[in-house]
Amino acid sequence: MKVCIIGCGAIGSLFAAHLGKLDDVEVWAYDPYQAHVDAINENGLRLTGQSDFVVKVNARADAREIPPCDFGIIAAKTLHTRSAMESVAHIFKDGAVCSVQNGVGSEEIIAEYVPRVIMGTTFPAGHITGPGVCNHDTKGLTTIGPFLDKPASFEECQKLAEALTRGGQETLAVEDPRGPMWTKVIFNCASNGVGALTRLPHGIACDQVRDVMSTVAQEGIAVAKALGINLEKDPEEMIDYGREVAYRHKPSMLQDIEAQRPTEIDSLNLGIAEMGEKIGVPCPLNRAVGEMVKAVEFSWTLDD
Repeated sequence: MKVCIIGCGAIGSLFAAHLGKLDDVEVWAYDPYQAHVDAINENGLRLTGQSDFVVKVNARADAREIPPCDFGIIAAKTLHTRSAMESVAHIFKDGAVCSVQNGVGSEEIIAEYVPRVIMGTTFPAGHITGPGVCNHDTKGLTTIGPFLDKPASFEECQKLAEALTRGGQETLAVEDPRGPMWTKVIFNCASNGVGALTRLPHGIACDQVRDVMSTVAQEGIAVAKALGINLEKDPEEMIDYGREVAYRHKPSMLQDIEAQRPTEIDSLNLGIAEMGEKIGVPCPLNRAVGEMVKAVEFSWTLDD
């Protein structure tokens, strides 16, 4: 089985490394960060923290050098989904691509470029500490299943889930992956959006603005309910659990803000707000959080 990881940042590196432990899986990785690619090819991909091992991965900064693959796992930031898929679509002419990205809307874009799509949700977290090295911050379950509008077969989902689990990345295949996906989206809206604005790690933000986080979550819960989606867990409980196990963890959007990188706010708080407005479920706080994060991004363009 050949698998290509699309976007070998922190999350992509976790998937690539765990699959790279398997003798029966050939792992390729596409990432535009040339120094990262060069280090992986020269020294292997190393995980530290919760995991500690090095594996061989075939990394490329030019997708034209990657052979056809059975599966793709796209872990690029949502704002790069279309450009990434334009680069790698030829790899999956007869393959299935799984999104493990944050937010809503990525699967619809992926479906424009490949014959079959898998919707995924992942909870492990990490951060790149240097070229070719990823710290595995927290472990967690990944859930995947057929994307209803252009589905991969359930058997394909099971095959990919089984390989990931054997490699040490616990993964469950389900018939309807919308519940887990929306559960994480709502949690991320509360954790990432609020964290980006307050500049606080998740647990400390809970101590300071827990009511705000709750209101953001409840708006998302209302949208999911109106869409007929059964959430996997209560996002409110997840927020509190995150406070206990990741008190000083900086959400990815806060990391982006600190580094003055474009955020995924369009597919998180603003994505929820726009979807809610389309179906008659107002999400004023998600809209406000999203617009304020966009304003912070705009501030970087101003002269000092």
